[in-house]
Amino acid sequence: MTVWLSAGIVFTLISIAFILLKWGNLRCVGVTPVKTFTFIAILFTSGLDVGLIMFPLTEFAGYADIKASPEYAFANPLAIEFGFWGFLIWGFYFLTCFYFCVIEPKVKFFEIPWVKFINNVVIIGTCAFTAYLLLSNLPWYMPSVGDGESIIPTFYLIVFAAICFAVYSSTSLKYVRILSISTTWMFIALIAFMWASAFVFGDSEMSAFTNNVALLGDYFSNINEFVLPLNDYHEFYLFWWFAWSIMIGQFTSRFVGGLKTYQVLAAMLVFPSIPIAVWFSVLYHYHEAGIDTAGIKNLAMVVVGVIFVINSLDSLIRLYTDNLGLTVKKLGKRNYILFNIAALSLLTLLFKLNFLQIQWVGALVIALFFGCFGYICYSKFKTVANITRSPKENTIDFSRIETVN
Repeated sequence: MTVWLSAGIVFTLISIAFILLKWGNLRCVGVTPVKTFTFIAILFTSGLDVGLIMFPLTEFAGYADIKASPEYAFANPLAIEFGFWGFLIWGFYFLTCFYFCVIEPKVKFFEIPWVKFINNVVIIGTCAFTAYLLLSNLPWYMPSVGDGESIIPTFYLIVFAAICFAVYSSTSLKYVRILSISTTWMFIALIAFMWASAFVFGDSEMSAFTNNVALLGDYFSNINEFVLPLNDYHEFYLFWWFAWSIMIGQFTSRFVGGLKTYQVLAAMLVFPSIPIAVWFSVLYHYHEAGIDTAGIKNLAMVVVGVIFVINSLDSLIRLYTDNLGLTVKKLGKRNYILFNIAALSLLTLLFKLNFLQIQWVGALVIALFFGCFGYICYSKFKTVANITRSPKENTIDFSRIETVN
């Protein structure tokens, strides 16, 4: 699996370099273009899930224990955490976003029946894994509700409610912009609240935060270390990013609003990384200073985490229902809602039983990458080589999202 993963990463990086060289100044326009801030908000909230909120405080100690894991010795725990979530790996999303915006309309690889089947397996599987992550982390963040270890009925109810909300919001595309922008501002508010609690109303010095931000320099000076898997845990993360990449590319490609290719890459690498860096720097201070997050702080993180899950599920549900033709128009709103709630609830339980693993999904995505490349080389090479623009039917009309269901 490590060799397969490494081959997928190298292929991805080479593909990004090729795209920049050949189509760097091409103007990218999706089928439902939106303004740049909205595009970034959709990318950020759809491209991340509850792990961003809930994982760091449980992981810093492990990255600091270089006796148990000497492979982390080249950088500090904050830089390691950022390397697992920020900057370079967002290039995975850029590759698939550009492909589905510019190349796929000409190639139509994902309209081949067996490819469409695998693609939907990937989307549905990752959708359920997102809900499972929320379920599995709730005991740690809400110990007052249970014993801090067991998953109790209350936690199942929270996840079920998130699935229901996401299924309902996926019934109309107009909810995407509202949900994404709202979630972005809520995440910014959470960062401000946690920051103020530690540095303004707490006993900590402001210099601690700026020192933490400076620690992130270890990531950029050692960025090469993060390209290939450091260990099994990093491998898990990278497979996870691959699993997400193909569907986030499909979803976000719809909303590109006229940015040039190099600008899309810059937007994807830089803008999501800034709030991630600030958020991790704040949480790292909580870890280092031993500040308790019990009570309102944990509750705030859980609320924002649940909303991130709703955003992610919303985009994924819309993708696989569109691909399978199981739309609201075809099934009717009630049947659409009931079908998706039942399917996602069942699949979430399968992850809980360890019947499914996200690494398998990521490996499937890498297979699709190589399969698509082979298909282009074999039968669509001239077609792709002659691409000079986004599909001509895609025009910049920012009002279109209001009328699309």
